[in-house]
Amino acid sequence: MISLFVLVTLLAPVLAPPQGNCRRALGMSAEQTVPAPAAYLRELLLTPDACLQMPRQGFAAQPTPPAPDAPLGRVGGYDIRYGLVWGTRTAFFLGLTVLAITLTIGSLVGLIAGFFGGLADTLLMRFTDVIFAFPALVLMLVLVAALGPGLQNIIIALSLVSWAALARVVRSEVLRLRELEFVAAAQSLGASPGRVALRHVLPGATGPLLSLAVLEMGALPIVAGALSFLGLGTPLGFADWGQLIAMAQKWIQGPPGEPFAYWYVTLFPGLCIVLYSVAWNLLGDALSEAFDPRNR
Repeated sequence: MISLFVLVTLLAPVLAPPQGNCRRALGMSAEQTVPAPAAYLRELLLTPDACLQMPRQGFAAQPTPPAPDAPLGRVGGYDIRYGLVWGTRTAFFLGLTVLAITLTIGSLVGLIAGFFGGLADTLLMRFTDVIFAFPALVLMLVLVAALGPGLQNIIIALSLVSWAALARVVRSEVLRLRELEFVAAAQSLGASPGRVALRHVLPGATGPLLSLAVLEMGALPIVAGALSFLGLGTPLGFADWGQLIAMAQKWIQGPPGEPFAYWYVTLFPGLCIVLYSVAWNLLGDALSEAFDPRNR
């Protein structure tokens, strides 16, 4: 299932052709329906902001049903299909960026605390406990409210909160590994403490760390969607699943006598979030089983 989302990410310009400013940012002529290969590679590595802005047709508040020019319908004048397809890139960019930051911070904090112990362990773990003392979503809401809405600030807030769980996992694994014979052997050969920690101990903690990271990859779009739903997410019209849910909240129930008249405004973005999260959770569970010593 994850491969399907990866495929959607790679084929975004084909599945939801660029329009307006996005076409100009990609250097597309009037005759082109997809970007040139060089432009496609550039936008794949660094997607222009204009391409993450959903095209808008009119300012009608009422959703419009699926039609040839908008196969999944429109909400607030925005094309739902475009938001879902390019929103997949937003989900991957958000998840991979946050994980890169949190894995770096969490691994270093957990490694230092677990391997060296003493005062460093006490200070770092007490600081981690302070983060765990607050509900994660509440802490993120406070941070985003202080920083302001926007994808960059969401990434900062998620990173500042999410590293603590990874640090605890790394620390527990390091505490177990540092007592094993291969660590004593490396130390007896004259390896420095830093080399032993980085080259011998940390690689042994990658299994549980990877499992937790994959699970977080599936949870991050849900948290980001909750922030968007509360008005603290990405700007209006940004290609983001949570943004689509936020725009659709007024239309969850249709007019009297037609309760499901606007079924498409919540079904498609909600389905994307659920399937994306379930896919990563299934992969995370599989990795947990694979790395569990009891299954070896």
